[in-house]
Amino acid sequence: MSWAEMRDKLRVWREENVRQSSDLITMWDTVLQDKMHKLGDEQYVVYEQVFIAALDCNRIDVANECLHALTAEFPDSLRIYKLQVMKLEAQERYEEALELLQNIIKKDKTNAAPRKRRVAILKACGKIPEAIKELSEYLKKFMVDQEAWQELCELYLSEQDYARAAFCMEELILHNPHSHLLHQRLAEIKYTQGGFENLEMARSHYCMAIKLNPNNMRALYGLFLCATNIAMSPKTTSAKKKEANKLATFAMKQVTDRYQEKCSKGDQVAALEGLVSSLQISSAAS
Repeated sequence: MSWAEMRDKLRVWREENVRQSSDLITMWDTVLQDKMHKLGDEQYVVYEQVFIAALDCNRIDVANECLHALTAEFPDSLRIYKLQVMKLEAQERYEEALELLQNIIKKDKTNAAPRKRRVAILKACGKIPEAIKELSEYLKKFMVDQEAWQELCELYLSEQDYARAAFCMEELILHNPHSHLLHQRLAEIKYTQGGFENLEMARSHYCMAIKLNPNNMRALYGLFLCATNIAMSPKTTSAKKKEANKLATFAMKQVTDRYQEKCSKGDQVAALEGLVSSLQISSAAS
């Protein structure tokens, strides 16, 4: 590979956000290390690119060399502080990383990234209560961050605090009321929380999820379970029991119809596996 081809390859990786860390470190060892000056001002972007690759490959020596070059050029840059935090994390020096992030926050209180990074470090260290507290404080200042609400919900679920997790999902629904996945997730939390009132709330959100997406198998199956439990509850009146039975019958009919539809198009085992995979509980699907 010629020098021009290598330079163009680095640009493509940056534009496409590709981390070919091992190949990049090989390029550094063989060519880049002695020819960075030929890149002009672009060398500083490449230094950062190589720095991240070095951390991926546990080449702290290369990371230190890149960080030294960047610090000499931009001594007071908050971006350099961020790279220092990344190096501390790679070395598992988490307390120092948290302290440096706090210093970054003091210098720029409007910067959301270091606050979220502190949450990520606390979570990685298994300090879930501290991560919840940190993320709660973050959301007081950045209330429209939907990813942060989603993460806070997951943290509460890991602590089995279903009431607060449900509150987080309600906030997400306020931001995006037409997402069937959010309604389905809130319904699952309410169903898990238990109790007659929570079951009724879960039923409502399962119905909304199905209304928004009639092909949502998890919502259909969840509605069947929810309606069945409501019908069997001693708190259910005769009118509500009749309504719950109708919903349970409707949900099971929809599930059965989709199974038969899949079977008519191919192998029954493959159809069943396809339906079951759509019922699998995963954070990505939620």
